[in-house]
Amino acid sequence: MTLRRGDRGPEVTELQYRLREAGLYDGPMNGRYNQDVEEGVARYQYARNLESDGWGVYGPETRRWLESETTGR
Repeated sequence: MTLRRGDRGPEVTELQYRLREAGLYDGPMNGRYNQDVEEGVARYQYARNLESDGWGVYGPETRRWLESETTGR
């Protein structure tokens, strides 16, 4: 499942936890894919040279990498 700004729900909350674990997000765990989440995803992508999903979009490539490096808790 691809997530992007404007999306909401438990999948976004899990992403927020993973970004926090990676030191890329310090906002609320509210299940809202806002600008702060988008920027955290983009910083993660930039650091790992991930381009296929589009900047700030949590797509398959970004998800694979982030899930391999974090627990989501």
